[in-house]
Amino acid sequence: MVGRYLKENDLVPDLILSSTARRAQDTAQAVAEESGFAGKIDLYQDLYLSDPACYLDILRCQPDDANRVLVVGHNPDLEELLTLLTDVSHHLTTAALAQVALPISSWQELTEAADGRLQNVWSPRES
Repeated sequence: MVGRYLKENDLVPDLILSSTARRAQDTAQAVAEESGFAGKIDLYQDLYLSDPACYLDILRCQPDDANRVLVVGHNPDLEELLTLLTDVSHHLTTAALAQVALPISSWQELTEAADGRLQNVWSPRES
């Protein structure tokens, strides 16, 4: 369902990053298949039981040709990251998607003060 939403809304990611937790990997794989994502899913153990600073560190290391990155991780980390990047606090249900626009031209520029803009939050339960 999540992958279909991405495909139908022209939001297929250039890159998928996932926690190594089995449930996260299964979710990332299902989204990749449903959306038509053809790349390799990059797994990061540090996305499990982590904090927003760790997520930022991982994102800063991504290639600049990846304009749209999907991060499959865990709460409360993802909710805290969303708040950190957008100053908007939002509850993210299981398999929810938060679309954030970041005013950066390189992933290396990503900081806690990025002043991102929350564009949309979608949950499979809403469809």
